[in-house]
Amino acid sequence: MADPLLEFFTQMDIQGGVVVQGEYSPKFDLDLYIQNYRGRTRFDRLLLIGRSSVKLCVEALKAALAEAKRGRDTQRYRDVFEYLRVAAPNDPDAVFDKKWVDRQDVANHEETQRLLTELKGYKNNLVKESIRMGNEDLAKHYEAIGDLNAASEHYSKMRPDVSTAKHVIDVGKHLVRVAIQRREWSMVAPHLVKMTLGGQYPEEERNAQPFIRVASGIALLGQEKYWEAALSFLDADPNVPPKAYNELASRNDIAVYGGLLALATMDRKQLQSMVLENQNFRVFLEPEPHIRRAVTMFVNGRYSACIEILEGYRTDYLLDIYLQKHVSKIYAKIRSKCVVQYLIPFSCVSLDTLEKAFGSPERPIEEELAVMIEEGVLEARIDGLERLVNTVKIDPRAQMQASALVSAENYEKQAIERLRRMAIAAADLELMPTKKQGLHLPLGGDISFGDQEIVMG
Repeated sequence: MADPLLEFFTQMDIQGGVVVQGEYSPKFDLDLYIQNYRGRTRFDRLLLIGRSSVKLCVEALKAALAEAKRGRDTQRYRDVFEYLRVAAPNDPDAVFDKKWVDRQDVANHEETQRLLTELKGYKNNLVKESIRMGNEDLAKHYEAIGDLNAASEHYSKMRPDVSTAKHVIDVGKHLVRVAIQRREWSMVAPHLVKMTLGGQYPEEERNAQPFIRVASGIALLGQEKYWEAALSFLDADPNVPPKAYNELASRNDIAVYGGLLALATMDRKQLQSMVLENQNFRVFLEPEPHIRRAVTMFVNGRYSACIEILEGYRTDYLLDIYLQKHVSKIYAKIRSKCVVQYLIPFSCVSLDTLEKAFGSPERPIEEELAVMIEEGVLEARIDGLERLVNTVKIDPRAQMQASALVSAENYEKQAIERLRRMAIAAADLELMPTKKQGLHLPLGGDISFGDQEIVMG
């Protein structure tokens, strides 16, 4: 008889999902992990783990099923039940609770109608604060039942009726949260901009700062803007309680996202100053000491140790809701940087030495180096006969000559521009400043436009 779990993950693989095999066990405890979050992201993370991890599949799907029943979104319950039914058909929890679904659907419909009626009454009374609260209650209800389009619409309708700084920030948080759930990365930045208060309310801005930084980093990560995303996470304020942003991410996530993206995009000096010596970010790194060790190893030139540390946590990152699609690309960037930095002091290195330092069972180092050379990441040549990698060193004399040619071209462009300006001045065709406004033709024949005047002679 076929193994249902094997068939389940075979289907997930066919559909293009990420499957983490059983021999690669995650390092986190599922119960402790999910306690770091609140809101709808709890379900999303549990479902992703259930669909991706062979070891945690059934446990995560059962936890997601229980999380769905604690909420009001019946479609989520139907979705996770279907996954659990296929993965573990004999599990006691794999029994569809039709009574709960029917009862919750009726309750959702009644609550929707009640809130719509209340909002209509508030609009008839023309009380702005009541209208704002009515739209907020209705939007939260739509978000809770999974109608994110309607939730976003009613959150947006709150804007004309806000009256305090807190209201402005709350509206922004609601819209950002919904945009991230819908994976509308490009919509996050405009909502975040509207949350800025221009320094008029420092306390509210300080409390909102971590949420803004985390949300901005997640959106930039989703758009593969890794450098900008790293700066956002590195700038988060650790003194604000996690409750301010744990609907999106935890303190551990900030450390992991910021550390990995910094390793992928920053050089050694930047890592030292912006990560290791960043007093605020060091607070986030405390619960994730392996990230700090990996960055330290890279800064100290121990590149193989850095890669080894990160490879030990690859499974955990493949089960992260925002990192999963980017793990391969981020790790490839970090490996490429390590190889390039390793080769800088040498003119020639054997392939066996590189294989020992950076070898991977999935891909021979020679093939990896060839791709790096083709993409222009590495300036080197591979000697397949002698099994050597010869780095291409820039001739200092040629570099000086090229720099001199560039300087000469720039000087020539500047000289031509100055001669042109002198000719214009000699022909009395200069644009002269004037206090006159508008376009008119004075008696002397001069034409004035805005604050400039063309003297016709």
